[in-house]
Amino acid sequence: MRFAIVTETYPPEVNGVALTVQGLEAGLRQRGHAVSVVRPRQPDDGSDVDDTLLVRGARLPRYPGLKFGLPATRRLLALWKQTPPDALYVATEGPLGWSALRAARRLGIPVATGFHTRFDEYMRDYGVRFLQHTALRWMRRFHNGADATLVPTRELADFLQSQGFHHVVRLARAVDARHFSPSQRDDTLRAAWGLGPDDVVVIYVGRVAAEKNLELSIRAFRAIQQAQPTAKFVWVGDGPLRERLAQEHPDFLFCGVQRGEALARHFASGDLFLFSSHSETFGNVTLEAMASGVPVVAFNYGAAREHLIDGVHGAAVDNDDDFLAAALRLATDAALRRRQGQAASRAMHDLHPDQVAADFDALLTDLALTRRSHHASAAAA
Repeated sequence: MRFAIVTETYPPEVNGVALTVQGLEAGLRQRGHAVSVVRPRQPDDGSDVDDTLLVRGARLPRYPGLKFGLPATRRLLALWKQTPPDALYVATEGPLGWSALRAARRLGIPVATGFHTRFDEYMRDYGVRFLQHTALRWMRRFHNGADATLVPTRELADFLQSQGFHHVVRLARAVDARHFSPSQRDDTLRAAWGLGPDDVVVIYVGRVAAEKNLELSIRAFRAIQQAQPTAKFVWVGDGPLRERLAQEHPDFLFCGVQRGEALARHFASGDLFLFSSHSETFGNVTLEAMASGVPVVAFNYGAAREHLIDGVHGAAVDNDDDFLAAALRLATDAALRRRQGQAASRAMHDLHPDQVAADFDALLTDLALTRRSHHASAAAA
């Protein structure tokens, strides 16, 4: 089969959408399919990138280093008239994603979309709560123009269906437990942070941005620090709040964006992962922390609801007070952290990225074959 993926974010950009899309692309290629990608041009791109159409983009407001794709309907029509894909996956709802949907509908190409970002929740986090319903209507219109909308959890599928989204399909997520592993723990790295083997490292990995509800994690750490004065809060990632938080909290250690083996070492060298976000569709970092043997405190939705057993792998909580209490309990009990981290790592070995690729392959292939069958029936009539 020949498949195409349209996305407005892609590595080396570091975020959950970019890395998930790259993993889906690699999975299809490993299964023998031809895959082309449509995405905005990035600063390090040359004049030509294999199997990739680079389009114009513009910088995303308040997110340095990230872009959204500008409309490209004519270019996509020309490309797909010449070499039409059997099915299309549109990962993002920006102008480029809308262009891809329009072009696919005109050409009769089946489309699956990915619901990766709760833009309706972002409206609240950025002080424009009154736009939440507008954002949800905009996303519903976009995704209902496709043949299927892929979501990572049963919870999100149920919510979207209750809001009038059609053809919602769960595509599970997984984590590479060979890469994210307790074996990556690095005492040399911890020493560089100024910490000994028994000192507590609270770690956060992700965008340093308003939608992540970071003030709650900071409150939790300050409570931990009262009980564990040598504790350190290590931040991995970047974002619009990093500079302000660094100024306000000079004792925090900001390590910037980490990739590959370095990211795995940072994860495994932490002792407790605090993830206070309310706005995730999933939260890949939850699985990565668990696979690394680090217990997680997170709210009971998304990846935590799907995979984190409260009291076994960390804590899946329902409110701020429970978040603070769970963080303090784990930070002050080394034996409990060790036991729950080991259990979390073992649980992640049951998740297989190859199965996600197989499921994604089956879904796109089914869309393609169904469309072919409809065309054949119409021709015969």
